[in-house]
Amino acid sequence: MRTAKSSSKFSSVIVLACCLAGAGQALAGPMPETENGRYALSPAGDGMLRLDTRTGAVSTCNNSGAGWACYAVPDERAAMDTEIGRLQTDIVRLQADNEKLKAQLAEREPTVPGKIEEPLPKSDSLKKSEPKVAEGERKIEIPLPSDRDMDRMMSFLERAWRRLIEMANRVQREVDGKI
Repeated sequence: MRTAKSSSKFSSVIVLACCLAGAGQALAGPMPETENGRYALSPAGDGMLRLDTRTGAVSTCNNSGAGWACYAVPDERAAMDTEIGRLQTDIVRLQADNEKLKAQLAEREPTVPGKIEEPLPKSDSLKKSEPKVAEGERKIEIPLPSDRDMDRMMSFLERAWRRLIEMANRVQREVDGKI
């Protein structure tokens, strides 16, 4: 008989809890326009992503041993807006500095006496002379290498080729000796 009494107490507690939960929702007011309420949840990895439909804030929620915990996701847009604002103030400051320096430069005396405004022609002592151009027609003469230069190049290529062949033969002998 005792078990019947305790089970009836337990069922009455459950009915009372359900009634209070329903009354609490009724007192809280109408639900927002969205079906799911203020937050939209989406599965992500080992947890959930929570979107606050009113503010647009995003949080990641994970179930640790102590229960569910949600952490705000860093808002890159806010960081970018802050950086853009900082850059805009820097630009304004630099423009003001530039105008101030231009005014100071205009207040100075004219340029140094004897100074010319046009730049001097550049000359490079290491630069080879321009190819000869005939008057009237645009003909460019390109000097060809001398016979001596050609002989030096050919002997270099021959030595390089012989070394390459010698290396290939040496490798082949080593491979054949190991087999």
